[in-house]
Amino acid sequence: MTTAASHVLDRVLVLEMVRVTEAAAIAASTLVGRGDEKAADAAAVEAMRAALNSLDMNGTVVIGEGERDEAPMLYIGEKVGTGHGPAIDIALDPLEGTTICAKAGPNSLAVLAIAEAGGLLNAPDVYMDKIAVGPGYSPDVIDLDRTPTQNVHAIAAAKGVEPNEIIACVLDRPRHEALIAELRQIGCGVVLIGDGDVAGVIATTDPDTTIDVYMGSGGAPEGVLACAALRCVGGQFKGRLLFRNDAERSRARKWGIEDLDRQYDLKDLAKGDCIFAATGVTDGSLLDGVKRQGKRMTTESVVMRASSGTVRWVKGEHRL
Repeated sequence: MTTAASHVLDRVLVLEMVRVTEAAAIAASTLVGRGDEKAADAAAVEAMRAALNSLDMNGTVVIGEGERDEAPMLYIGEKVGTGHGPAIDIALDPLEGTTICAKAGPNSLAVLAIAEAGGLLNAPDVYMDKIAVGPGYSPDVIDLDRTPTQNVHAIAAAKGVEPNEIIACVLDRPRHEALIAELRQIGCGVVLIGDGDVAGVIATTDPDTTIDVYMGSGGAPEGVLACAALRCVGGQFKGRLLFRNDAERSRARKWGIEDLDRQYDLKDLAKGDCIFAATGVTDGSLLDGVKRQGKRMTTESVVMRASSGTVRWVKGEHRL
C-alpha cells in the first residue's frame, strides 16, 4: 500500500532539503580529522539553521540538538523558515557521527527528515532499543519481545538461509557485549560500527552492504530519522524507549509520551508522507564525503520521498 502524496510537502521541498544537508556537510567538512567534535557540530548546526531559515515554510524542530536550555539553536520546539508556507515537522542531525568526523572515520552524515505537522514522533533525547530490517519480508518478522536469537532465526527462515548466514550491524559499545556474544554464538557475522546508527539502519536496505539486520540501543532521535528513511525505501523497524532514571521518564512525559514501555512500529515514529535527505561528510557505505579540489568542492547526497518511493542520488559541485 503506497503512501498518499501530501498536499503540504511540495515536490520543490525535495531538492530544497538537499541544499540544507549540503550546507551542513560542507561546513562540517572543514573540520574533518581536526579532533574537535564540538567545533564540527557547531559549524554544521549553524549552516543547517541558516539554510532552513531561507525556506518559505513554517517549520518546527521536533528532533534536534536537545531542549532549549541545552542547545542555542535547532533545539526542540524552535521555529525555522520564513514563517510563510506550510506547517512542517522537522527531524534533524546536522552532524550524525561527530566523533567520526573529528577522527576522519567513515559514515559521517548531515541528515534531515520532514513531514506534515504531527507526522514525526517528538522523541525525547534518551536511548532506544532498536531492530530493523530492509524490505521484502512478511509483516512483523522482527519483534523486540523476542530474543536476538529468535529474531535471527525468523529473519533467516524468511530469507531461506541458515541463521549463520545472517549479518548483523551493531554499535560497538560495552553495553552490547552480551548481544554481540549471543549473535556470534549462533554463527552470525557482526559488523561493528563506531557511530552513526542512522546509516547502520539504512544499510539493511542496500543488498551491496550484505547487512541483514540492525540491532542494539542508540539514540531515540536517530531512530525517528532512520524510520523516515525506511518509510521511503521500505523495511521494518521496532523501537522501545529506554530510561535510565526518573528525569528521563519525566522528559518523555513532557513531550506527550505516556506509555513508557510501548514498542513502536515504523509508522508510529514516522507517518504520512515524509522526505528524507542526507549528505556525506566523510566517505561511507551510503555516500561519498565532501571533496575539495582547488577552488571547488563536490558533495554526494540522497533524497527520498515516501509517497512516490523515489530515491534520488545528487552529485553537487560547489565553487568557493
